[in-house]
Amino acid sequence: MRIIRTTGLLGLTIGLALLIGLTVWSGLEPVRAAIAGIGIGVLLVVLVRAGTASIAAVGWWVLFPPKERPRLTTCLSLRFVREGANALLPLGQVGGDLIGARLLTFCGVPGPLATASVIVDVLVLAVTQALFALTGLVVLVALGVDPTLAWIAGGGLLLAMPMLVGFWLAQRRGGRAVVVGLLGRFRGAWAKTLAEKAERLFVDLSALHASRSRMGASVALHYLDWLTGIGEVFVAFYFMGHPVSLAEALVIESLMHAIRGAAFAIPGALGAQEAGLVALCAVFGIPPDQAIALSLVKRVADLATGVPGLAIWQWMEGRRWRGRRTAAAPGSASDAPAAGVVAAAPPGHAAP
Repeated sequence: MRIIRTTGLLGLTIGLALLIGLTVWSGLEPVRAAIAGIGIGVLLVVLVRAGTASIAAVGWWVLFPPKERPRLTTCLSLRFVREGANALLPLGQVGGDLIGARLLTFCGVPGPLATASVIVDVLVLAVTQALFALTGLVVLVALGVDPTLAWIAGGGLLLAMPMLVGFWLAQRRGGRAVVVGLLGRFRGAWAKTLAEKAERLFVDLSALHASRSRMGASVALHYLDWLTGIGEVFVAFYFMGHPVSLAEALVIESLMHAIRGAAFAIPGALGAQEAGLVALCAVFGIPPDQAIALSLVKRVADLATGVPGLAIWQWMEGRRWRGRRTAAAPGSASDAPAAGVVAAAPPGHAAP
């Protein structure tokens, strides 16, 4: 855990330095003027971001079997938690997803199913992001601009394919055999408990993968989520007085997310996002100061949607902590069985 924190802080430092350097290089005054020119457009960008996060939440929600599906509002809230932690905390690009799985158990979802749902959701997000990047690459080639960029983007997609396939295989029988086999080499109650949890996790993973209708719906919704994000680029440049076509906005947004994915070790892809946008926007004749302004407006959207998510996380953790403290207090309801009262057990469980 210390290594993860150290790596995150190092990446954050490098990213901040790169962000500051690019902003100074582009010119502080032109960047300030470009941001000021967006005006009310910043609010529209934030609304687009909230819309994409909401669609992604529904894409996660539909993965659950109907009888075990949490409330849609739960997935909506936790989607913003995941977005906020991934964008604003030095936890890497999956830290927020781990937090989301934990918080889902607070809402009555069994731990293995909560974890399995997040794992499958991350897989669907990764696959649809690759499809989105491929769409952007095809549009870039069709526009006939900068073949060098097209070759670089195509090479990056080819490199990502084996990782996606490996991630998928790890959730199937092969991954199950490896994990259970490794745990079987150890002795002790802890190893047996972990093996049982791993077995249950893979059972839930198999069940989620088995439903083609739910997987198909999740893929469609997440792809729509990525497409909706085009609105951020379109709106920002429109208000900056440098309107772009939907095709150009698609190329910029899709390949920017591909760059963010490659920079997963840097919290929020600080610096990497800005450098990528400068390069992508230059293809369409957009000056660096406006590219940096677009990135900074996207950072505002990160804050506007991420901070409430982090607040929800802390509220849920605090409520759970207070509940445990109350239950452990002398004379609380948890002491009732000791006084000769048998507590009612939930369905399927024996009373103590």
